[in-house]
Amino acid sequence: MAGWDARVLDAVRYSTTVEGYLAREAPLETVLSTTTPNAPATRVFTVPTCVPMISLVGPSDEFLRRLEDDLDAEILVRGNEVRLSGSPDHVSEAVEVLTEMVTILRTGHSLRIDDVDRIVTMTRKGEAPAQVMTADIISHHGHVIRPKTRNQKRYVDAMDANTIVFGIGPAGTGKTYLAMAKAVQALHARKVSRIILTRPAVEAGEKMGFLPGTLTEKIDPYLRPLHDALRDMVGSDAVPRLMDSGTVEVAPLAYMRGRTLNDAFVILDEAQNTSPQQMKMFLTRLGFGSKIVVTGDITQTDLPGSMQSGLRVVRGILAGVDDIAFCNLTSTDVVRHELVGRIVAAYDHYDAQKMEHGSGGRGPDRVIADARTHMATTIEQQSSATHLRTSEDGGHATPRRNA
Repeated sequence: MAGWDARVLDAVRYSTTVEGYLAREAPLETVLSTTTPNAPATRVFTVPTCVPMISLVGPSDEFLRRLEDDLDAEILVRGNEVRLSGSPDHVSEAVEVLTEMVTILRTGHSLRIDDVDRIVTMTRKGEAPAQVMTADIISHHGHVIRPKTRNQKRYVDAMDANTIVFGIGPAGTGKTYLAMAKAVQALHARKVSRIILTRPAVEAGEKMGFLPGTLTEKIDPYLRPLHDALRDMVGSDAVPRLMDSGTVEVAPLAYMRGRTLNDAFVILDEAQNTSPQQMKMFLTRLGFGSKIVVTGDITQTDLPGSMQSGLRVVRGILAGVDDIAFCNLTSTDVVRHELVGRIVAAYDHYDAQKMEHGSGGRGPDRVIADARTHMATTIEQQSSATHLRTSEDGGHATPRRNA
């Protein structure tokens, strides 16, 4: 408080001068920043009364602490006013982030701690998070499905604008989940009459003939992720009814051969495990009034031997063809546990180093050591940005909010 009293005293002295008299009607934070150029800027952000403060600051001020750590701005909340102090750039950035958060909350959406991190990151990139995170696709029992990153929003928009869309990216980026949501949305809007979900049945070290059960029971584990996503969107009770009526069909890729798929929303999942011949066969099943979405991760191929992935080959063949879109998602689009994003980034770094090893002569042990170092550095950087800053004198957490 001593520093604050000194700045107020400086402002009072300044107000007695001619320049201070001319600026007397300016907000307090403007006077302070004008009197002492190197002093921290101060601004007051007023939260609309229609937005509950608990939804903005989070439970136990969790969101507020994360914002102060990420933005390097002191934040003090009283009533519906948020006082921001810090360098002018950090204060301006904090105002932009709070504006985006309030915009999202005013539309009736709720926020989670990982949403706060995304809002900060997207604001710094100038990506307007409120436009991305309020683009609802469907809602089921209060669970709203919507894109959470700019790349996910581009992916969703591409499904609206194109007949065939390829969603390529690592695990956890929402490729299949968002495609499923768009399929259910199209079914509800009567744009299609059925949904067809398929994926190649590639064994992970086991032959299907040695697995117990009938053919259906052998295939079902490979299709279980599609079942799970569907249940999230239409409910467990509705899934058997939709499947019995033929409105929703879940089948292995081999069952698509020889068919023409009309008036359907078709999703091919795990497409990295298709051969080039299978990919061609699948894409040529397209019928009138249908839409196809192909999802996969070219870094997780389970094909035997040296067989090429159909997903990797098709990009070079169909790139630039009208009404076909290729959308890339990266580790920054991972919406699972934050550690998943770090793992994906570490593996990407390992793969890049391994390719360099092929031409640079570095041993595999060195490549793995570099990948571990890269992951440790990433974890350290992200951890330092999330834990509380401590005060200089006592080592206690800096208070963010006063009642």
